[in-house]
Amino acid sequence: MTDFLLEIGLDEIPARMIAGAEAELGRRVNDLLTRERLLADGGKVITYSTPRRLAVLAEGVLAKQADAEEQLTGPSWKVAFKDGAPTAAAEAFAKKAGVAVAALEKVTNAKGEYVGATVKRPGRAAAELLAAELPKEVLGLYWAKNMYWRAGKPERFVRPVRWVVALLDEAVVPLEIAGIAAGNSSRGHRVLHGERSVVLNSPKSYAEALRKAFVVVDVAERRQTIRKALDKATRTVAGARWREDEGLVETVVHLTEWPSVVLGNFEPEYLALPEEVLVTVMRDHQKYFAVEGADGKLAPHFLAVLNTQVDAEGEAIIRHGNGRVLRARFKDARFFWDFDQKTTLVDRVESLKNVTFQKELGSYLWKTEANVAVALALATNVKAAGTLFDEAALVKATELAKTDLTTELVKEFTELQGIIGGLYAKAQGLGETVAQAIYDQYTPASTEDAIPSTVEGQLLGLADRIQTITAMFGVGAAPTGSKDPFALRRAANAIVKILAESGLPLTLSNVVTAGGAEGAKREQVVAFLGERLHFYLKDVRGFAYDVVSAVLAAGADDVRDAIARAEALTAVRGSEDFAAISAAFKRIKNILRQAEEKGFALGSSKDVTLMPEAQRLADAAAALVPEVAFLRGERAYGEALAQIATLRPVVDAFFDKVMVLDPDEKVRGAHLGLIDGVLRGFSGIADFSEIVTA
Repeated sequence: MTDFLLEIGLDEIPARMIAGAEAELGRRVNDLLTRERLLADGGKVITYSTPRRLAVLAEGVLAKQADAEEQLTGPSWKVAFKDGAPTAAAEAFAKKAGVAVAALEKVTNAKGEYVGATVKRPGRAAAELLAAELPKEVLGLYWAKNMYWRAGKPERFVRPVRWVVALLDEAVVPLEIAGIAAGNSSRGHRVLHGERSVVLNSPKSYAEALRKAFVVVDVAERRQTIRKALDKATRTVAGARWREDEGLVETVVHLTEWPSVVLGNFEPEYLALPEEVLVTVMRDHQKYFAVEGADGKLAPHFLAVLNTQVDAEGEAIIRHGNGRVLRARFKDARFFWDFDQKTTLVDRVESLKNVTFQKELGSYLWKTEANVAVALALATNVKAAGTLFDEAALVKATELAKTDLTTELVKEFTELQGIIGGLYAKAQGLGETVAQAIYDQYTPASTEDAIPSTVEGQLLGLADRIQTITAMFGVGAAPTGSKDPFALRRAANAIVKILAESGLPLTLSNVVTAGGAEGAKREQVVAFLGERLHFYLKDVRGFAYDVVSAVLAAGADDVRDAIARAEALTAVRGSEDFAAISAAFKRIKNILRQAEEKGFALGSSKDVTLMPEAQRLADAAAALVPEVAFLRGERAYGEALAQIATLRPVVDAFFDKVMVLDPDEKVRGAHLGLIDGVLRGFSGIADFSEIVTA
């Protein structure tokens, strides 16, 4: 067995794209080696990446494929041989298979007798296969944005390819990617090592050879190095700790090859600005980590992750330069904060007519007025259910929610949209409830975020998002494939998450109705939200795909109810009785579908004497339906499912003894009516036929 190394050297890749590309390249190489029978048992594929490279190390690669035998099937035996003599068809098949006519065999299968041939395929060398197939895999990587860089050449990639390493043990694999021939020379850190070549003697020497050239190729190692360096630098300030920020850690991991950390300072006077402003400036604009004291409040320090190694003098210069840039940003933020206060949010509402929401729909003033109407419609449902909230505060928050778009601070720091509005509302004495609702209006921004903390914020978030979705669907701007320029999927994900994790007495239908969707557009919006609910249950909550399908098939207008049913179904699906019932329901559904295709009508048992097994099923179902219906009404889904599972003995006996599609029309109709009633009577919690059973 051998080891294989592939490294693609590039100009600096955007940090946000690296992790996905690294994982995809690893999958592609693993799939290629597996598909071509080149990965030995116990072999594994390891991936690496830095801003300038993507790499894969495959351990346990076979030097060549094992020889293989393949059974080919040709024309029917009758066509291939007439009176025992081979026909032209037999000779053509033998030639195609590469065997003599005398070597052809008779193969019998379900369709009849055919001519066959056993063909031996000699294994190909790993180097040959990799040289032929790997370039296609590399150039097939998905990038959110890519580019052409060679005039007249078809390949596109995220950045120009500068070098390629392809080693099978010590031997170079003769492949070419984007006009660059593979070799055994990599490159180290652009500054600390220059453009000198790093000659690799073998795949296993890769990580250590690059380390000597000031490149840590292992992402996990760089992450740990950065975290330790952040801890070490912070310990120089008594009682301080760096503010945990996983997203920023991942960003700087993918911005560096040889990371180090420097601690800097800024004037305490800037701490008078809201923390949200200070942290956004440090995080989003400078990629700095915030530092906080033992009380959890921001301290006048920052941590910068460098992609280099410097001495004490160099560190002092960098600290001074980074501090100067940060202070300038803080100074701008303070100026904008003070300037914005001269015009209240209330006075900014009219200015929204000058801010375009969407060219076919209108301004943000139009959007605000539409949002208020939707929020009031939702409020009516919530009030009717007895939920307490401040309706006046909700209306005021909705009216002012978009006004911070006209502020200088949001124009400069767009990431603070909504947050600035909430901070300004509080500073201008508009009340905590109004301020918090505005502040929270864009949460959750992702499935990991918390939902708004107040009922008013939740209703504002729902109103804003469903209005946007409905309006965009109305002008034909629904998402298509991977394209979603208005982030409507994210908006729908947030709607589902708010309904799932809040106490709001609202269904998806309530939200869609409040949004004003009608006719065909309503059907589209309902289907769109249903798709996002499927995503939430499966990918966010982690329910098995068949459980999700079963629950949604039984209806999912009430999101929290759907979750409760999925939880109950998950708890019982492993039991033997429930698995048998699920299989029986699938059988019932198939029989009813066949009966419909054949034109068989459902009937009644009034004029028919049922077999004992059929009568026992009818009696058991009749007795159980009201009990299960009561438990469903109480949302005691676990108990209801346990009761349904008790049907197993009579269901098993029914299918064991009864011919459902009896030749007698009345008997057949009675049987079909019976199993149809069983299916409808017990499918309100979930469509059990969707459950996958062994």
